[in-house]
Amino acid sequence: MFFKQFFEKESSTYTYMLGCEETRGAVLIDPVASDIEIYAKELEQHQFTLIYTLDTHVHADHITAADLLRERFHCKSVLHRNSEVSCGDILITHGCMLKVGNLSIEARYTPGHTNACTSYLVENMIFTGDALLIDGCGRTDFQQGSAGTLYDSIHRQLFSLPDDTIVYPGHDYKGRLSSTIGNERLNNSRLGQNRSREDFIKLMNNLNLPYPKQIDKALPANQACGSISQL
Repeated sequence: MFFKQFFEKESSTYTYMLGCEETRGAVLIDPVASDIEIYAKELEQHQFTLIYTLDTHVHADHITAADLLRERFHCKSVLHRNSEVSCGDILITHGCMLKVGNLSIEARYTPGHTNACTSYLVENMIFTGDALLIDGCGRTDFQQGSAGTLYDSIHRQLFSLPDDTIVYPGHDYKGRLSSTIGNERLNNSRLGQNRSREDFIKLMNNLNLPYPKQIDKALPANQACGSISQL
């Protein structure tokens, strides 16, 4: 399996390219519109055909490249059906499987940051979007977020995975590339050491975070899969 992690500096967003070495099919998880040429170069260099773009949720901090990539490479955009967008080609639910050559991608519904967050399990790797971050988690104070729901999602769908499962988050602000489920279950400052659901909800409801600076631009665009008409 081919794997590459990309980093978009303005929003500290991680994008992931996975490819089947045999069929040369590839997917991009959480691609960012401003980095489309970087992805195109990588696809060309490795002679991959882009099959799917997978967004973990409707983002509030950057504009997805889903529509631009679809126009250019004729790939299909994938989101959870609760995203309530009409632009998605494939609207998935929990447990859906996507196949790209010998790659099997399992969708795990992990709402709480938003009501449509989905994590993607590929072999021993889990791509968690903004649900579970390295030593943290996504905020829960907008886009139908819920601290209690996020706690349940992480414990039932993520912390239930084997300890050595590699966690690849949607963001990191300290240059960290990945973690493991075992490390996050033990050491995550918001969720580790068996923090109770009640304490987690209290913590999340008192973060008093600033309004996301890109949300007024990003949300409308991403509800159209990043359509260029919304940029």
